[in-house]
Parts: sequence; structure tokens; C-alpha cells
Amino acid sequence: MGPFFHEIGKAFRKAGYAVYKINFNGGDQLFWRLPNGINFTGSMDEWPDFLTNVLTRYGITDVMLFGDCRPLHRKATELCVKRGIRVYVFEEGYIRPDWVTLELDGVNGHSSLPRDPAWYHEQAARLPPLQPHAQVPSSFRRRALEAVAYNAADLLTRRYFKNWHDYRPWHPWTEGIGWLKRLYHRDAARERTEQILAEVADNNLPYMLFPLQLDADAQIRLHSDFDGIAGAIHVVLESFARHAPRDLYLLVKEHPLDNGVKDWNALVQATARKLGIADRVRYLESGDIAQMVRAAKGVVTINSTTGTLALICNVPVITLGQAIYDLPGITDQGTLDHFWGAPTAPDPVTFEDFRRVLIDRCLIEGGFFSREGLQLLVQGTLRRINRTTPPEDGKVFTISHLDARSSH
Repeated sequence: MGPFFHEIGKAFRKAGYAVYKINFNGGDQLFWRLPNGINFTGSMDEWPDFLTNVLTRYGITDVMLFGDCRPLHRKATELCVKRGIRVYVFEEGYIRPDWVTLELDGVNGHSSLPRDPAWYHEQAARLPPLQPHAQVPSSFRRRALEAVAYNAADLLTRRYFKNWHDYRPWHPWTEGIGWLKRLYHRDAARERTEQILAEVADNNLPYMLFPLQLDADAQIRLHSDFDGIAGAIHVVLESFARHAPRDLYLLVKEHPLDNGVKDWNALVQATARKLGIADRVRYLESGDIAQMVRAAKGVVTINSTTGTLALICNVPVITLGQAIYDLPGITDQGTLDHFWGAPTAPDPVTFEDFRRVLIDRCLIEGGFFSREGLQLLVQGTLRRINRTTPPEDGKVFTISHLDARSSH
């Protein structure tokens, strides 16, 4: 996540903590500009002993990492839990924009939060009202360039980090070229999107929204029955073709952080033509997701956090995977086939109580891709972790590498 862990490390060192950082590749190393960087160049089989030695040698009390689904992180969490070491997991925010998730031991499908609406009603009654907050800036250009720099540093140091295997299914250089192409074609994509949205608005076309997630997203592969986005596209379009009302349209929205390696537009258009619904399916390459959500009749998602954005707007949502917000009274609990014609709206009280508890326990205001967002995030993280481990008692050990796979 660019310089995020560098900034976190700097803040914690200033606050009196001892901070150590494990680098798994050259990208990690590039963005860590502080002392106590430790390079792991061994194999997966060597990782448990290596990590155990580091935890013991430096008296580590707390581990911080981004994402809990990659094999190295899963093993780290397992080892730390056995040793009584706190594991703080960062992830893109359950609620977007303006928030980042931080939970103990696991997020999303590994979260310890209960699935009982009554529990959220009870907990919310004990909380003060939510305070208003300003929008947190974020730069797509900054994120794209940091991703390219990370991948380039990774490639240039592969001889040293000889056992490093990226969890993503494509070569880092391929991904970097994809990001640069997206930046180059960004204006044209914006124009195409504006034309489609103008068509929808001018003709008052009723539509459902299907926001795509990232193909390498572990939330797709581990917390749903899909092995990638292609399978989800086929399921959603086939159901829409068979069961959606004839006057209903489907807008398929590309993930804003998709690296462009796969042509989802071509797949959606080809599938729609095969199913005879090309006249009612539109593919959007960019655009304001919040604006699209507000005008939608419903949102179909696997476990994207666009779902929470829709719920805030009182728009019906159905999930096709495991989502932390998939609760009775919040999401539609029926089938996708039925959802097209009779979507169930969320209960505003249940969702508001859920949202208040989520913000209090799991979310920190801020973002990764602007100076203002990083400053808010670092300050909030320091406050949150100080609740559980004061500087005189704790050390912080961070494990990280760039995750450009975030949910919508």
C-alpha cells in the first residue's frame, strides 16, 4: 500500500514503540525507509521457523499486516495466535469511501463479528451518535504510479528474493503495463461512461447495478463459490436473462482499481449477445459509483463494500458470497432469480445500528493514497492500538506487501 507502513512505523517509533518490518520482495523494501527492516528470502517451508525466531529474538507483542488471506499472512496469524501475540489486520474499508478496516485476528470472512442483528441493536444502544466527517482525498494516479514502482522494484530484485512468489496470477510487469494503459486511456473511458450514463438518465431507464471486484481478490476466491470474476459475470448475466423484467437494464461497473490485464468489457458484451440481452446490458469503465448506486433499483454483489454504500442509500442489496454485512434485515435473503423482480430494501434501523458498531470497532477514518488520508489513518491507528498496548509494554512488528485487489 505504497508508503503506508513506512508512515505507520515512523509514527509508532516516535510514540515510543520498537518497530520491526519484514520485507518479502523488493517492492516492500522500496517503501520501507526506516531501520529494522528484515528481508525474508527463504521458502514457504522455512517461513514458520524464520518468523518464530524473529518473534522470540525481538520480544514482539503485536503484529500488523495488510490482508489476512495470503499464505504467508495466514501462517503468521496462526503462529501469533498460538503465542498470544496480537495480530492487527488492515484492509480496505468495510464502508467506503473515507474508511480503512482494522480488526484483530481477521477481516471479512475471518472476522469475529457476530451475524446476529439483535447483537448490533444491543451494542449500538451503548454508543454515542456518530460524528460527521469530511471526505478523505484519494488519487487514482498516485495509486497507479505506486503500483508500477512496487512491481518494478519487485522485478529488479527477484534474484535476491529468489523464493518470492506473488499471489496474483499475472507477472508484475504485465500488471504494471496494464496500469499504465489504464492511465493513458482514462479520458476516453470517462467519455464512454458519460455517454452511457446520459443515455440512462435521459431515457429514465430502470436498472440494477453489478459492480465488479478484482479477479485476484481473495474475498472472491476464498469467501465465495466463484474462482474468479468471469464465473460471477456468467452467473449474474444468465440469471438476468432468464428472470429480470423486460424493461429492466443491467449496468456492469468495472472496478476502479482493475489493472486492465483482462478485458471484462469484451466478456460482458459477448456474454450478453449470446444470451440475447445485449440491448439491456451496459458496461461502465469509470464514473462515480455513489451516483450510480443512488439511482439503482438494486445492487448485486459478491461481497463488495459497494454493498454498504448502497445500504446507506437504502438501496436493496443481494450478496453472492460471504459478506460481513449480509444479515437478515440488511440484505435481501432470497435468491438472485427472485431479486430482479422483487428486491427487499434494508431496514434502516438495523443497518444504522450495524454501521455504528462497525465504525466503533473496526474502522479508522483515512485512506492510503493521499497525504491527508495517510495522516488521518496513521493518527487513528495509533489511537486504536494504544487502547490495547501502551508503548512501555509493546513492540510493533509489521508484515506487508502491496495489495491492489481491494473490494469496491
